[in-house]
Amino acid sequence: MKPDPVSNRTLTLLRKLNQKKYRQREQLFLIEGARAVQQVLENGSLEVHELFFDERQEYWLQEQWSARIQRKEASIIDSKPFAEVSDTDNPQGVIALCRMPGEAEPEKLAGLEGVILATDAVQDPGNLGTLIRTAAWFGVNAFISGQGTVDLFHSKVVRSTAGATGTIPFINGDLSETLPVFEQNGWQVVLLDAGAGSVPLQQLDRTDKTIIIVGNEAHGIDALLAADHRKRARIVSPRSSNNVESLNAAIAASIALYALS
Repeated sequence: MKPDPVSNRTLTLLRKLNQKKYRQREQLFLIEGARAVQQVLENGSLEVHELFFDERQEYWLQEQWSARIQRKEASIIDSKPFAEVSDTDNPQGVIALCRMPGEAEPEKLAGLEGVILATDAVQDPGNLGTLIRTAAWFGVNAFISGQGTVDLFHSKVVRSTAGATGTIPFINGDLSETLPVFEQNGWQVVLLDAGAGSVPLQQLDRTDKTIIIVGNEAHGIDALLAADHRKRARIVSPRSSNNVESLNAAIAASIALYALS
């Protein structure tokens, strides 16, 4: 059965959600693309309000989607306005309207054990999305988004998570205020930093409570976070080349998570 056309009111809302201030006000965001939307629907990590289909691409006719719209509200959008809502050059035919999950409480997370990934002013949406996806794959306890980090629900971030958005608890906040809450509960903080004074990652002791911090793509981690009691670790390889300045933030985090988790 073909879904009804989208209402003008809803279409206006979808356009507005491309801006952070409206996402924050409405506590809603968009996920685009068949694979990402299917993943979110399957893992049940997010509250999906409605599905929207590009009329030209006719995704709703496919068996996997026709079954979905029997259980989930859905609407059709003409191709031109669908492209205006989409954040890609070639819209992928289906968009999900989702409610933002609530933030976790630092005090509750601090009482757990495991690994947490944190970012300090990571600004590239693709990098951040890949970091979240990687953290979810490794089963980290939480993701802490420090000041200066791009919005977790930016459309490009969400697309880069490949459906991992909402699968792990998250905190937005100032790391200088959040980290002490965890350290008071026995958490080790490891700053990925290749500068002077850092030690090879493989020399760090594994602990039951570790927070790994990834810094800004250009400037690294804020010096104010590098307290004496915190570990600074660098990733080294016997075959590393001086022709490459540094690793990509998401790649570095993947190596650290593998080594310490």
